[in-house]
Amino acid sequence: MLLKIDRRLIVTVLLMTSLIFLIWLASLFMVKGPQKIGATYMTLNNSFYQAINEELKKATDLKGDILYTRDPALDVDKQCQQIEEFIEKKVSVIVINPVDGENKKIQQALRRAHKKKIKIIAVDSQLSDSSYIDSSIVSDNFRAGKLSAQYLMKHEQAANILVLRHWNALSVKERYAGFLATLDSTKYQVTQNVETLGQTDIALKQTLKTLQQGNKKFDAIMALDDQSAIGALAALDSLALKDSIPVYGIDGSSDMKKLLLSDPNAQATVAQSPIALGKKVVQTCYQLFDQRKVKKEIVVPVYLLTKDNIKNYDVSGWQ
Repeated sequence: MLLKIDRRLIVTVLLMTSLIFLIWLASLFMVKGPQKIGATYMTLNNSFYQAINEELKKATDLKGDILYTRDPALDVDKQCQQIEEFIEKKVSVIVINPVDGENKKIQQALRRAHKKKIKIIAVDSQLSDSSYIDSSIVSDNFRAGKLSAQYLMKHEQAANILVLRHWNALSVKERYAGFLATLDSTKYQVTQNVETLGQTDIALKQTLKTLQQGNKKFDAIMALDDQSAIGALAALDSLALKDSIPVYGIDGSSDMKKLLLSDPNAQATVAQSPIALGKKVVQTCYQLFDQRKVKKEIVVPVYLLTKDNIKNYDVSGWQ
């Protein structure tokens, strides 16, 4: 009797094992539906984010997958609504460039997505709480600030510096930290910090306002993004202040690279590569689709572009 029971048990186990194997084997050959990705960037009024998104679009078009791209136009509430929309659309991955990396509303919305088993990739600027983020893909922002400070000190014997910044972006805070950590504070002082939201028109107005107040306390401008640097250069140009106040930027945008060739006030920019960032986002998305392990943080190198070396680079687009 015991022998018969043992045989039945063995047969049952073998049948179950075979069934599980066949189900697994069939799953390998099943036709899967298109993967869905939701991407939201702080603003698409910036060719940098357009370049990142273009890499995603090329990949999803090639593979027959679906990409939802949204522009919150620097509005936290809009970005939260877009995250909720992605949850409703049952995307597999959310790619986010946060309007404000420390904002609790954005973090709560992303946590809701995380609870729904949606994977999350932060790009260009990380979030202060990364516990629910699968991967943060960023430039070496601290080094970008460091390279800017080193070049400024090389070309200015001393300076009082106006800093233009978008303070809600944690990437900008890292650049600022790298910049301050490198400056020789005995000869170089940040005398003013001005908020620009990373927008050229705001930087133009703010720089003009500061210059026209009549109590100028700076003789160099450090813009922590190229959009702001371009606005500052436009302000100087409108006041016919040619070759008078050096301007430094960070991004390596096509417009800034061209200004290094043509505008005497434009001195340098530290180049990021939105194309490289976008390719890393694509790679990470598809690793997550395949349930493969991904790196918690991916850092893309930056490099210095100046009046001296810009002729060695392509100025027609992003790198």
